[in-house]
Amino acid sequence: MKKTSTKTLVGRIANKLAIGVGASVLCSQMAFADTLTIGYQGMMNPWKSVIADKALEAATGMDVEWRRFDSGAKVITAMASGDVDIATAGSSPIAAAISRGVDIELVWILENINEAEALVVRDGSGITAPQDLKGKTLGVPFVSTTHFHTLFALEQFGLSEKDVKVLNLQPNAISASWQRGDIDAAFIWDPVLGKIKEDGQVLLSSGELSRWGKATFDGMVVSKEYGKANPEVVTTLIELMAQADNEYRANKETLTAESPMVKKIAQMTGGDAASVPGVLALYQFPTLEEQKGCAWLGCGEDGGAAKALRFTSEFLKDQGKIPGLKERYSDYVNPSYAEKAKS
Repeated sequence: MKKTSTKTLVGRIANKLAIGVGASVLCSQMAFADTLTIGYQGMMNPWKSVIADKALEAATGMDVEWRRFDSGAKVITAMASGDVDIATAGSSPIAAAISRGVDIELVWILENINEAEALVVRDGSGITAPQDLKGKTLGVPFVSTTHFHTLFALEQFGLSEKDVKVLNLQPNAISASWQRGDIDAAFIWDPVLGKIKEDGQVLLSSGELSRWGKATFDGMVVSKEYGKANPEVVTTLIELMAQADNEYRANKETLTAESPMVKKIAQMTGGDAASVPGVLALYQFPTLEEQKGCAWLGCGEDGGAAKALRFTSEFLKDQGKIPGLKERYSDYVNPSYAEKAKS
């Protein structure tokens, strides 16, 4: 089925608006289209097999339009304009969107990013310590989890964006810039991360920076109005994602490039199947029970997800990236779908 002309018109109008209250309010007044649109990114994770298998379509009988985006900032912009109903993005773009008034809620933690995002410096760049970044050029997708950790890392070592030339580059642009020798360093995720490691060295990982008190994660967010109107769809999607994570955990020690799940993840991300098992091992995928508990979606303001969103937003505000903070970030974390999901 095709989207209604009403939503198409709304999308065109809202696309002209910045991420914020205006766009979200405009879209929330319109009826939902018959087609569910889900935005995702190219990180390697078990749930890519759900997309490849068309498992959600089979479980619900719905038409699902899957749209791939280069960064969380772009997918959140599409969500604010009403073009996307459900999306996956990093904790930094999610926090920025919530702080700017986009009416979304976090309903699932795709992964604790851990070691799967890293700051890599080019061989021969002369960078052997974080302080050596001064006067160098670094590429990173702005308003991403890696951008948040870039700014946090610079702050820890007494550097700022005045000391380091930080360029806003999407993953494909980072890969091209690296090959041309235009940048000395990049903070990025796979599959680009694996490519630049071939002639570069990891200086810092997101796992290290998270242990310094600023955790990052990738999550699934839903338009609040869509979730309210279609709770069974959201719950079904979560069940499928949890099943994919369970399959990975049960088989992770024996995965190879020939494993069906690995092939599907490579197909959906454009990565090399041989590298998939190693990349997946860098992440931590919370179980359904862990998702519902205080470590992530549960326990209100004391929950791990709400705390991470607040810490991220506070840092982004200090950096002048967002105008202000929300009083309660737990108002944008909804564990009810995970609580209803069957394991």
